Order: sequence, then structure tokens, then C-alpha cells
Amino acid sequence: MFNSIEKRLARALLILAHYGGGGTPRKIGSDISQELIAEMIGTTRPRVNHFMTKFRKLGLIKYNGGIEVSPNLLSVVMNELTKTENVE
Repeated sequence: MFNSIEKRLARALLILAHYGGGGTPRKIGSDISQELIAEMIGTTRPRVNHFMTKFRKLGLIKYNGGIEVSPNLLSVVMNELTKTENVE
């Protein structure tokens, strides 16, 4: 379902929102730009914008004074990793 840029973006968003850290996930502040995220994952800002729009349309993220990451994004990434591990 995801290509490598999508996976890297999803992982970065989950990390920035502190998913899996034991605490309550939090909103990613508006001070984190798409350009900064693009640098973090090794792609361009237009590609980040494209996939962020796709994630928003799929209901995986919301923009509300920052980026709210849905728990479904974690499920999608984990399911994708499980599929990859089962293939190898």
C-alpha cells in the first residue's frame, strides 16, 4: 500500500507525535514545517505535501492548529511491516 517515502513519512509523523513512548500521543506543532520533515526523511517538500494530503484524505492525520496523527497510521505502518517481514 505504501511506497518507501510514504513509510518514512508515516514513521516520522508517529515519532514526532510520540506514539509508542508510553505517554499520550500529542499534536505535532505548527513550527514543524513540511520542508523540515522532507529533510528528515530525505525527500522534497512537494512529495511530503502530496503524501500528507493523501494521509489527510484517508483520515490518518488531521490539521487543527498542528498535525493530529490518528492511531490508524500506526496500525497501517505496523501491518505493512508485518507483511514485509512475512515475505522475507
